[in-house]
Amino acid sequence: MVFRKLPGVSASGMGLRLSQKFMFLLFLSGLVTLCFGALFFLPDSVRLKRIFLSKTEIQPVTVGSGSENDVREHLKRPKDQVSYEATEVRLAGGKAQEDLNLSRSKTESASEKVTSSNHGANSDTFSYKKFRRCLFKPPLGRDSGRPADPQTNERREKVKEMMKFAWDNYKRYAWGKNELRPLTRNGHIGNMFGGLRGASVVDSLDTLYIMGLMDEYNDAKEWVKTSLDLNSNGEASLFEVNIRYVGGLLSAYYLTGEELFKNKAVELGEKLLPAFNTPTGIPRGVINLGSGTSWSWGWASAGSSILAEFGTLHLEFVHLTELSSNPVYTEKVMNIRKLLNKIEKPHGLYPNFLSPVSGNWVQHHVSIGGLGDSFYEYLIKSYLMSDKTDDDAKKMYYTALEAIEANLVQKSPGGLTYMAEWRGGILDHKMGHLACFSGGMIGIGADDGAAEKRQHYLDLAAEITHTCHESYTPTKLGPEAFRFDSGAEATATRLSDRYYILRPEVIESYMYMWRLTHDPKYREWGWEAVEALEQHCRVESGFSGIRDVYTTSVSHDNMQQSFFLSETLKYLYLLFSDDDLLSLEDWVFNTEAHPLKKHTENHLSFAP
Repeated sequence: MVFRKLPGVSASGMGLRLSQKFMFLLFLSGLVTLCFGALFFLPDSVRLKRIFLSKTEIQPVTVGSGSENDVREHLKRPKDQVSYEATEVRLAGGKAQEDLNLSRSKTESASEKVTSSNHGANSDTFSYKKFRRCLFKPPLGRDSGRPADPQTNERREKVKEMMKFAWDNYKRYAWGKNELRPLTRNGHIGNMFGGLRGASVVDSLDTLYIMGLMDEYNDAKEWVKTSLDLNSNGEASLFEVNIRYVGGLLSAYYLTGEELFKNKAVELGEKLLPAFNTPTGIPRGVINLGSGTSWSWGWASAGSSILAEFGTLHLEFVHLTELSSNPVYTEKVMNIRKLLNKIEKPHGLYPNFLSPVSGNWVQHHVSIGGLGDSFYEYLIKSYLMSDKTDDDAKKMYYTALEAIEANLVQKSPGGLTYMAEWRGGILDHKMGHLACFSGGMIGIGADDGAAEKRQHYLDLAAEITHTCHESYTPTKLGPEAFRFDSGAEATATRLSDRYYILRPEVIESYMYMWRLTHDPKYREWGWEAVEALEQHCRVESGFSGIRDVYTTSVSHDNMQQSFFLSETLKYLYLLFSDDDLLSLEDWVFNTEAHPLKKHTENHLSFAP
């Protein structure tokens, strides 16, 4: 019906008397008050509050330490035309999931375009802004994580400069290769990734992005788009390809929304599946990505698989299921967990070698360092990533930690707490640099249970981190392994253990312990590491590991590891940033320091 303006009748009042209009307005105002009162005072109204927050209350998502203009430049496309398309929104019957596609178009306007599909549940439609308002925090913080303290910010800028220096030299001398050899100024391919190339590119994507190095990030993205060839042949490590390539692509997707990264991650994940074709479903460690054939490492006892390798797939594979809607990835890693729960564990410990044929332990060597380390890390992070709903992972982690405390945790005569290795009941009083991640792991796992138990774990985490700091001497860089026997206190007694290859594990624990306690010593220890890296590892054309941390006249190993860009520098940058830069409330880091989104009801999207 169309109302036309008639002579003698007010178009606004429609002939109503003043008293009638007053009563109508009074009723309307009461209705509005009732609705908004319910919105803000009903128990389950948090998400609705976020949706109706005023635009001025929403801080812009900024990138790295660049200015807002830098961010605008990053978002620009020809004619400044950007469209955001969110698909597959599911709100009812469990955790909300969406696949946010930040598609860039030359022809579409800057208006938001949102579509949703119903997968057997109620659906709703939201704009991109409303999706973002449902996040706890902007992924990169209110001000890119920039600290207010000038000295801390100066230190953060120094780490950013180190990243740019390392990246620029990689691009100049080793572009497209896996890693840079800074002394000889050429590239290194290696045999860990089969025929895959560009490990340093994929490993660096998220680090470049969070530091605001947008020109460098765009160069890396373009290389992935045009040159990352997944149809390769060669002996690739299932573990290394998963944590560096799949993890790097997943985190790049979650930070930027670029569909390119999601598609590459799912395509590569599919190529890893044949490694699971064993009698037990325990994957073999080596796979040919082209033919799909797989086998165990030649050095592994009796053709066994390695605990830290088949136990460090869960985070990435669960996300692959989310993005591909293919349950096979989650099924594969849950089968691993099922088998591990079924078999007997000596003294509750997990040995490092398991037969993928029989499903039995091959030998009773237990280590929280190499061969075992990240298996335990992924248990607690699986629990945290699930918004603390994965009770199976929780039980496995805390049961394993109790066994580790009972059998491996030791106190040296000098009062240092360390984790020994276990060889069939005999303790080897050695701790590897790789085991130094455990300070951070135990720290993030402390936020559960009774208060006294929480404090116990925080104390244990702090003690282990302190021990690892004590190993960083006299160059302020730590050896590959250090011992606590024959009078040694956190010292490498063998020449073969004295090298440092730019590893991140000690700095990783500094970052977590800073986030958990805000004790300033962790930032001071991190700065010691920055100065040591600059003094001993920085060379004319990049960064290099050193062969002996106990001499100041260093000998370099001529290798800039990709994990130096992905982990070491990223953890240092986060250490000197505010806590809302990749908040631990919203993100978990895979073992290569690639941030992955938590699955929580308060997040309607994995995208930023």
